Amino acid sequence: MKMVKSLLLGTAAGFVAIAGAQAADLPVKARPVQYVKICSLYGAGFYYIPGTDMCLKVGGWARVYDAWGMNGNSTNGALVTGQNSTRATQNLAPKVRGYITLDARNQTEYGTVRSYIAVGYNSGGPQSGVGSGNQTAPGTNTALSPYDNAVGFNANRAFIQFAGFTFGITTSFYDFYSQPATSFFGGSVNPASDTGDPGDFVFGAYTAMLGGGLSATLSAENPRTTAVINGGASSMFVFATGSTTAGNLGIQPASSAEANQWPDIVANLRVDQTWGSAQIMGAIHDVAATYYGSSDTSGSPSDEIGWAVGAGIKLLAPMIGAGDYLQAQVNYSEGARKYVDFSYNNMYSMFNGGNYGIGIGSDGVFGATGTSIELTTAWGVNVAYEHFWNPHWQTSIYGAYTATTYDATANGDMCHIETIAAFSYTAGATCNNNFQTVTIGTRTQFNLDSQTYLGVDIVYQELQSGLAGMQSNYGNGAEAAGPRTVSNQSALMGEFRVHRNFYP
Repeated sequence: MKMVKSLLLGTAAGFVAIAGAQAADLPVKARPVQYVKICSLYGAGFYYIPGTDMCLKVGGWARVYDAWGMNGNSTNGALVTGQNSTRATQNLAPKVRGYITLDARNQTEYGTVRSYIAVGYNSGGPQSGVGSGNQTAPGTNTALSPYDNAVGFNANRAFIQFAGFTFGITTSFYDFYSQPATSFFGGSVNPASDTGDPGDFVFGAYTAMLGGGLSATLSAENPRTTAVINGGASSMFVFATGSTTAGNLGIQPASSAEANQWPDIVANLRVDQTWGSAQIMGAIHDVAATYYGSSDTSGSPSDEIGWAVGAGIKLLAPMIGAGDYLQAQVNYSEGARKYVDFSYNNMYSMFNGGNYGIGIGSDGVFGATGTSIELTTAWGVNVAYEHFWNPHWQTSIYGAYTATTYDATANGDMCHIETIAAFSYTAGATCNNNFQTVTIGTRTQFNLDSQTYLGVDIVYQELQSGLAGMQSNYGNGAEAAGPRTVSNQSALMGEFRVHRNFYP
């Protein structure tokens, strides 16, 4: 009996010991784990990528808009894509765009290293199905004209920055005036240098912070090349005013510019203060042609150096309204016209019944064998004022003017009076390829919140052609059985937009 009692007590003690040991091994309630650790070094929206010291912000935006009066192309506008017949012209131009942005930063012994990418989708919306009833301007991309049917993915920002250096696709360091900030329309409708175009590739730039809000940048960038026109080509001819039977206006469609050989060199000096900001800038640009004829044995003109200079200012006006500001930029160029007017292909062309407006943009013109390239002169100005009525309503008023000028030699190379069967002409006539564009518009938007808005933009644009009064049978269509008269053209265009950001 005593043995049984001892056995039972020993067994009980063993169970208690085992239970105690098991109780000691039981997990206690763990502290909450922060799977996403907030990174406060670079502002709102950043978090640490798990297992690294790199901070990442994911953002983006979505946009839906409908344009009217744009000849079916909300990117280029009516004065660039041409117009032939009111029944063959697609006035409605719907479009959808959406971008995802990624901003990654971390600290190194060389300071902050930043990489940024914006990958987006573009859809030009449904086409009208009219077919080829619309005439396109020579030198334009027929794949994008007459309808804005470009659909696909692209990256309009993809760059790396560290220790003052920048490499990749980003805003050109020449640009100052922000066209997208005060207008819904692109650079063809509202000429400016800052268009957010994917072509703004920076091969390498260095920005030095000089203190007191002053900075200076030297940059090698993707060349802003437009046409170099071969005036010796047989298709270059124009018949003058006064022809009893109207003649033919023909423009060499293809550019004779040499393929890019070296980047544009851009420099700026910028100041940012509590009153706003200002910048002066310049660029040099290679102007080179292919050949006088169809083969390399025909020779080529010597290369020329084009250049552009500009100045911009942004003035804050809190005394008028909280958030109000004025921005302006002026540019002048010789042989680098795309720093003045970033219009599509630098070619304005619009058909309107029996009339035709044309403006030929180029970096330069050369003639027959042995002639040099005559650089094209251009200058322009952009001005805009943004007023905030209250946190929900804001309105901008903006305007732009550009002028393109060819010297006497270039005009002579571009215009040839020739005799063609069934056409007569005025002997000894001359022509003038100089032209101007005038733009004025206003945009009003309603802000649902800080990230979402709805808005309407109305713009008037005019093309003033130096060839006005001359006769052309180019682009005959349904509304013009006979030749057209070259004349000034205008367009009234509008756009409705719905836009939403999410931590852009």
